Amino acid sequence: MEEAGSAFFVSTAWTVGGLLLVVAVTGLSRKAGWSAPLVLVAAGVGAAFLPFTPEVRLDPDVVLIGVLPALLFAAALQTSYLEVRARGDSILALSVGLVLFSVVVIGFVTYWLLDLVVPGLPVAVGVATGLAFGAILAPTDAVSVNALAGTGRVPRRLAALLEGEGLLNDATALVSLNTAVFAITNTGVGFGSAIVDFVVAVVGGVAGGVVVAWVIVQVRRRLRAPVLDTSISLTAPYVAYLPAAWFHGSGFLAVVLTGIWLGYRAPSFQSAESRIAERINWRTVSFLLENAVFLLIGLQLPGIVAAAARTDIGFLPGVLIIAGIYLTMVLARFAYVFAATLLYRFGPEVLRERRWDWRTAFIISFAGVRGVVTLAAVFLLPTGTTPVVGFLQLAAFVIVVLSLLQGLAVGPLVRVLRLPLPNPEQDRMQIRNLVAEAQTAAITRLEQEASEDDPAELVTSLKRSAEYRVLLGTSDEQGLVRQPDAYSRLRLLMLDSERRAVMDARQEGRYEESVIDAVLGDFDSIETALKRSYRRDLAKPAPRPPRFRRARSRP
Repeated sequence: MEEAGSAFFVSTAWTVGGLLLVVAVTGLSRKAGWSAPLVLVAAGVGAAFLPFTPEVRLDPDVVLIGVLPALLFAAALQTSYLEVRARGDSILALSVGLVLFSVVVIGFVTYWLLDLVVPGLPVAVGVATGLAFGAILAPTDAVSVNALAGTGRVPRRLAALLEGEGLLNDATALVSLNTAVFAITNTGVGFGSAIVDFVVAVVGGVAGGVVVAWVIVQVRRRLRAPVLDTSISLTAPYVAYLPAAWFHGSGFLAVVLTGIWLGYRAPSFQSAESRIAERINWRTVSFLLENAVFLLIGLQLPGIVAAAARTDIGFLPGVLIIAGIYLTMVLARFAYVFAATLLYRFGPEVLRERRWDWRTAFIISFAGVRGVVTLAAVFLLPTGTTPVVGFLQLAAFVIVVLSLLQGLAVGPLVRVLRLPLPNPEQDRMQIRNLVAEAQTAAITRLEQEASEDDPAELVTSLKRSAEYRVLLGTSDEQGLVRQPDAYSRLRLLMLDSERRAVMDARQEGRYEESVIDAVLGDFDSIETALKRSYRRDLAKPAPRPPRFRRARSRP
């Protein structure tokens, strides 16, 4: 019992130390302008070779089932449903077509390169191994792409396209990987069964996501306590993933669809306090999980190198194979994206309306960053039957690091190609216009709801305050929320109309999603302050009458 307690104490101490290291390294990296994932991997590699660091073995199921659903859900909550719907054909072309193309091209090149250095490699096993490795390298990483897009270094429309691709391509890649792994361990698997598996995964994932999203909306609509609502939110990715995976659907697709829909519908069923709590909690969870995974990946490097050293592939052939696979991965993406660009520019009219230019095509091709999914999926290769599995694990690690380094050049390339970046002044102008629309709706609601019992001075003050916010272009309450219940009642009614006006503007697509989110976030803060002030006023005891002391008579 004492030994078990001691072991638990040591593992807890290492976990806490790792989390503190993640916070420190990420904070310093952001302050210095460096790539946090790369610095965390380097920190993990450095710590792994210290004599007192324990050996780390990351279970791929822990990442794929325990971590990745939460990361995908957090990213999906911030993804614009309207942007995904508007660019659905482009996102599907990248998340399905490009992934399948990459699986085939990378797979056969990997088989050809391995066949040159591994004597006696059976054709069936070699091809299946190559296709499995192609499926491992095919998906871009939603977390890494989201971090890249969130820096403001790429155009907003392009960022939405890359984020949508990164969220949805995991399902395609992992279904392809499962089929290839089955082919490695079982002979006779056919192309028809692979197609059936893929269709079942997609249909099951979509159905699971739709059903779970609807159920969660109905449940959370009836909750008023932010703690309960946030608790449901934290379990939502697993509620979506587990049933879909149980019925052989794509759990990742179910998680992504659930997250996108809940994020889009949040203002219609959540209270302001719940939305603020959910945003803060998911930002914290996402920050810790995604950065901890990169640190753990670096800590695994000694074991990966040792496994690669036990294979028959020498150092120079290994370097050449990794370089060949990496170049194939990059060139396959360029070839597919530029072929799609030709189709969009010279194809049917419906495609020509959605075309992008060659500069955009170049950035899309160059921004194929790999990350957590690739590094976790490579450990799914069966160790007993996969040829040179240790070398493939090392190759995946090196290729992910190279792709992260490549991602650092996306921002400078955008500037060189002179693509339009997000304009802060334009965003501020849109915020002013959107706030003006919302305040106009609020004034109309105030005139409809104000009764004779409401103080005329209060109604006039609210109206003037709204008119002032129209001129000022801000939703700040200027400290006016601490007022009696009449103010709170009327201001909340006005705020409801403001939020409805913003949601209507979002539905019509007249403003950028970042502008919509900024204004809705201000409304949430105002509503939270209003309700907190109102509850505090109600909880205050009635003031006691003043106590007068009897004056003492002087002698």
